Amino acid sequence: MTDTQRDQPARPKRIAVVTSSRADYGHIYWPMREMLSHPELEPVLVVTGAHLSPEFGLTVREIEHDGFPIAARIECLLSADTDGAMGRTLGLATIQFTDALERLRPDLLLVVADRYEMLAPALAALTLRLPIAHIEGGELSTGAIDQQVRNALTMLSHVHLVTTERARQRLLRMGEEAERIHRIGTGSLDHLRRSERLDRAALKEKLAISLRTPVVVVGLHSVTMERETTVEVNAVLDALRDLNATIVFCFPNADAGGRVIMERAATFCREHPRAKLFTNLDPITYWSLLSCADAMVGNSSSGVMESTSLELPAVNIGKRQHGRERGTNVIDAPAEAGAIRGALQRALDPAFRESLAGIINPYGDGRAAERLTAVLSQLTIDQGLLEKQGIPDEALHEVSA
Repeated sequence: MTDTQRDQPARPKRIAVVTSSRADYGHIYWPMREMLSHPELEPVLVVTGAHLSPEFGLTVREIEHDGFPIAARIECLLSADTDGAMGRTLGLATIQFTDALERLRPDLLLVVADRYEMLAPALAALTLRLPIAHIEGGELSTGAIDQQVRNALTMLSHVHLVTTERARQRLLRMGEEAERIHRIGTGSLDHLRRSERLDRAALKEKLAISLRTPVVVVGLHSVTMERETTVEVNAVLDALRDLNATIVFCFPNADAGGRVIMERAATFCREHPRAKLFTNLDPITYWSLLSCADAMVGNSSSGVMESTSLELPAVNIGKRQHGRERGTNVIDAPAEAGAIRGALQRALDPAFRESLAGIINPYGDGRAAERLTAVLSQLTIDQGLLEKQGIPDEALHEVSA
């Protein structure tokens, strides 16, 4: 190295961050903000999936409004409601992500959680020898294909940014090296600490709905491990049918069966004047809604991972989130209308809400963005990062024990 080269400041690490829907965008919003202000990091956003779909609200416009630099747009989501469409979407995405990452040549790829389309950039990065950082590995949710997707992303990744201590322990047992695993919490909770939420009056005006109590938020997705992916929707709607409440439905994910849930929720709302379905709620509006709500019901990870920070009673239905860590605010119920009614009655009991005062969320404290930024800024990106060692032979007996 010459003296001139030695005097030149190192260029920032270029981090390609993938977002495919409103769900993961809420998790990377504050990490993106934090990285943009760090002199050693250059985050660039690659937008794909439901973000680019008019059917799901063209939420890419929200990203543009937030001012984030979009380096590539990967249009791949097929407008169909089948498992085959999911597979073909993944195939289209893999080809386009290979082209995009080959052009961008980032120093690192950052992917989030467990959406099936996140496999596409990870596979492309594997072939291009790009290191991968993965957020939220090591968690459990055995009722959806998300579980296998999440574990596959763990195997493909070189840096693990986990939410909980249990998740860290699972990755160790999967053979990941301890120095590659960093506990940061979940980035969505940073909104609670750093974002200014709407008060009740502003939220009522923005959503154009009555917020007369009780307010119940519904987050229901298809159960992708079942052949009949909409197995839970009838039970949920039956349980809600006679509930005297303001009911707010959020759009389901772009998975097989999701459009059936949309149609049935829309029909329910036409029949119930205090119910409304929203295609998309930006993170600030969503958090503001949860802050004003009296209960949440459904099978969304938000009901397990995020509701605890608001001391919000949450009825978790069925097995989609089976295995996830949860706070005492979460009430589990099978996908049966009577059981859901009973769980909602308990959730809406003021005494139950009062009992949640001071509960601790296992998923973090709202400082994930700064921890993530610290990890990535200090990361040495070289051949050694790419070469994962796994469990050495002499340690196999410890794992089997």
